[in-house]
Order: sequence, then C-alpha cells, then structure tokens
Amino acid sequence: MSGGDGGTRRIETGYLSRVEGEGAMHVRLRGDEVLGVELRIYEPPRFFEALLRGRALGEAPDITARICGICPVAYQTSACQAMEDALGIEVGGQLRDLRRLIYCGEWIQSHSLHLYLLHAPDFLGYESGFAMARDHREVVERGLRAKKAGNRLIAAVGGREVHPVNVRVGGFYRAPERRELEGLVAELERCRSEALETVRWTAGLDFPELERDYELVSLRSPLEGEYPIDRGRIVSSKGIDVAAAEFDDTFEEEQVAHSTALHARVRARGSYLTGPMARFNLNRGRLSPLAAEAAREAGIGDGSLNPFRSIVVRAVEILYAFDEALRLIDAYERPDTPAVEFEPRAAVGHGVSEAPRGLLYHRYEITEAGEIASAWIVPPTSQNQRSIEEDLREFVAANTHLPDEELRHRCEQTIRNYDPCISCSTHFLTLEVERE
Repeated sequence: MSGGDGGTRRIETGYLSRVEGEGAMHVRLRGDEVLGVELRIYEPPRFFEALLRGRALGEAPDITARICGICPVAYQTSACQAMEDALGIEVGGQLRDLRRLIYCGEWIQSHSLHLYLLHAPDFLGYESGFAMARDHREVVERGLRAKKAGNRLIAAVGGREVHPVNVRVGGFYRAPERRELEGLVAELERCRSEALETVRWTAGLDFPELERDYELVSLRSPLEGEYPIDRGRIVSSKGIDVAAAEFDDTFEEEQVAHSTALHARVRARGSYLTGPMARFNLNRGRLSPLAAEAAREAGIGDGSLNPFRSIVVRAVEILYAFDEALRLIDAYERPDTPAVEFEPRAAVGHGVSEAPRGLLYHRYEITEAGEIASAWIVPPTSQNQRSIEEDLREFVAANTHLPDEELRHRCEQTIRNYDPCISCSTHFLTLEVERE
C-alpha cells in the first residue's frame, strides 16, 4: 500500500512470507536523503536462557534444539561443545566425524529451503516458491530433492529429521551402522551432481549492485584444508583470531529501542557480517576441489562482497556439504562406543559452530551437581541485524529514484540475502517506507 500526506510518502507490506519470524522494517526518506532505517523485531522474547536454569546439563542439547526447527543441529552442536568444554572432555575420531556429518545434512536442507523457496523468487519476479514452481517446475523439484536428501541424512545420524533425538553431550546415544549410511550414498551422489547445476543456475541470476567493506567473521578449523562447520577459532577479515572462550571479550550485545532481539557488535569497532559470505570469503581456499571449481566457474572464485550474490555462495556450500558428506561416509567405521562418558563438575564452558546462517555461540555455567546455573546464547541473526540495517541504508540511498513498489521489493530482497531467522513459528514482516 502506498500513500502520502504533503511531502511524506509511505509504503507498507502487510505480509512477507519468506523470512522466519515476526518483525517490521521502517525506512524514512526526505528527498534523496535517508533519515532512518530500522529492522524492528517485535516478536516476544522466548526466554530459553531462563528456561535452562536449574536443568541438568545433559538436557541442553534437546532444549536448545527447540529454538529452531530449521537448524536444530546447530543448537545441539554448540550446546554440546560448551558442555564438553566445561567438563574437560574431547569428542574426536569417528564421533566428531558423525557430528560433522549430521551438520552437513542441516546445511543441505536449510540452504536448499532458503535458496529455492525463499530467495530465488525475488530474482525471478515471483511472490512465492509455489508461484515460481508453475514456470520453473524442474528447478524447484531439484531443490526439494536436495532438501529431502539433507533431511534423510539428519535422520540417519540423529534419529529423526527435525529436532534429532540421538545427539547428546559427549557424542550420540547410538552410533549408526555403516550400512545405514551407505544406503544414502546413491541419493547423495545424484543430488551432488544436481547441486553443481544449482551453482551454475544461480550464477546466471540478475544481481543488484551493492558492495560493502564488511568485517567478515567466521570460524576457521584447526585442521588444515577443512572448511568450517562444526568447530574452530573465531577469525575476521580485520584481525580477530580468538577461541570461543574469548567471545565475550571480543563481541558485545546491546538492546535497541526498536527490537526485542539484541544487536551484536565487535567491541569498540562496530557491525560485522557472519554467515555464508563470511565463511566463503575467509575460507574459500579450504573448499573441496569440486566446490572450488564451481565457485570459479560462477565468477566468485576470488570472493565476493555483494550480499545479493549470497545465493550463489549458498549454492556452493550446498555442493560442498554433499561432497563432504560423501567423504565422511566413505571413511566411516562404527566407533566402539557412541559417546565419551563424563562426571559433572562446577565450571564454565563455551561452544561455537557454524549454523547455516552464521556463527552460533553458547556459554554455560554449571554447578558441581551438573545443573545449569546460567546460559547465554548468541544466534546469527542477532549478530547480523546491524549489518542488515546498514545494507538497507546504503541500497536505499543509491536507489531513491526507484518507484515505491520496486524499492519495497528490493528492500525485502536485501533482508532475505541474510536468510534471517527471527523465529521459526510465524512468518511475517511489515515494511514501511516514509518519504518526506
């Protein structure tokens, strides 16, 4: 809807069904001057950190998984790592490989959902993935096959597709038999070939011009040549190189008046970008040969700082996740025991992993009896909110000449570049542009 009063023009979008959660965007203009941009997240707080207090430490992976139905493995992994850090135990060998394998499944299904059903319609001029499917049936079916393969991989390791029940502190309740994983190979190989086509397809989309000097933040694996998924040190394009335990010394969160979600920033510096583009730009030399070659063919082999090209980066990460999953299955031998046993102790632990949308940090204080005394969770969308607003400000400032409807569409597309997970229950966002 568009309307005006004197020199003021306002555009409102009542519903945007291709982000996860409930929020609003307000843009205020005076002529060609951008007076204000706010990403307003007004979804009620969900109090997971409070819910964790007093619970047994072993409950954290299952409770935090309920924060998100699309990336529960990320929450389980970061929770497990934080508890294992506190307990002084290390999960290695085949157990660590299984943890990475189930995470590959999550990357595949989450990226596929976003790429095909939430983001691609923006580039092709459709209001939804369902509308797009009428004219691009084969493309959408390819995405659905990829998502299904990712879900099956999660179920094979985690016990079920959504909110896996087989993950625990120290490893798993049960390690799958080799034959169970081998049964997935043919499907994963077919989808890997199709993922290569997805990279080529996304590379041919029309990308608006926008490039910024982000501070890119991601993990870097301690294993040479390994692309970051489930572990690593926190690094940035501007010199950060810290362990998970130093997260609080490096980053800070603050409340802003227009959002119920906290805004994160690098201490004494400002906003930063986490997620696929940050991972790719900081670690592209660690991709598998197949994924690296696909990135070169797609024109991003030397990196990209255009947030609209994040859809190509996600396609490359889908291809990599298929490749990595097949490598892990090929090398898999069922471990003698499914988990490392532990004894509770009073301690503080930190865990961090790469959710599909970016860095996910957990910190827990546990008591001698093994109960959670305090919890702190910093999700990727909280970390990216400042960067989303800055992208919008720059894009709007360069495109004030656009008609209201087209500017509204491009603002929505800018938001969806980040695949923001405001929540996983309600899907709606209101966009308001006010011109003076």
